[in-house]
This record gives sequence, C-alpha cells and structure tokens, in this order.
Amino acid sequence: MAVDLSMPVLVVDDYNTMIRIIRNLLKQIGFQDIDDAADGTAALGKMRGKRYGLVISDWNMEPMTGYELLKEVRQDPGLTRTPFIMVTAESKTENVIAAKKAGVNNYIVKPFNAQTLQSKIEAVFGE
Repeated sequence: MAVDLSMPVLVVDDYNTMIRIIRNLLKQIGFQDIDDAADGTAALGKMRGKRYGLVISDWNMEPMTGYELLKEVRQDPGLTRTPFIMVTAESKTENVIAAKKAGVNNYIVKPFNAQTLQSKIEAVFGE
C-alpha cells in the first residue's frame, strides 16, 4: 500500500455520527492522526494551520458545503495539491461531474465500509 498511514487526515462533516463512523473506518485501515471539522469554513481554517495528507469531506453542509470547500482548496496555492475525497448520500451524476471539474480526487457514496474507503484512498495515492 503506497498510502502513508501516519499522514494527518481531516474529516469534514456536519453530522457528528458520520464523523465518528469515518474516524473509526480510518482507524481500522490504520490511520491514527485524524482531525475533524463541522463545516467547510472550519475545515479551511484547520487546513491553513496544519498540512493534511488527505481531506474527506461531506458534500451537504451549512454554511459552506463540501463542494464550496473543494473549490476554495483548489484555488488556494498552499492547499491546491491536497488530496480530496468527497462523500455524499446522493449519487447524482451532475454532482459527480461538478466535483470532478472542481478537482476532486475521488468520490464515495454513502453508505460505505472500510474496504470501500481504503480502495478509494489507495486509488487517490496510486494516481
């Protein structure tokens, strides 16, 4: 596995239960350094203060959505190369296309398990 399990990961979701689920899945895979943020604005603040090896963000959040966060990250020269995985309950084709155009590295539709998450992460770092 070409993935550095010691890298810090940021999980962004406005639903605490989902943060816990993703955190537990990441720990199952072997990640230890896991931070979280409740929305895109909080995530952006954390990302500007700490270098993350991976961001896993929900799409639907207020006030800043995961999609808006992705666009902000891709426009910021210091953050633009940060690997970004979008998580959503909706598998709308237009959302997937919009996220791809905005520069997302991968896309996961809920619900998912540790194996799915691991394969999506491996695909990002295998690129």
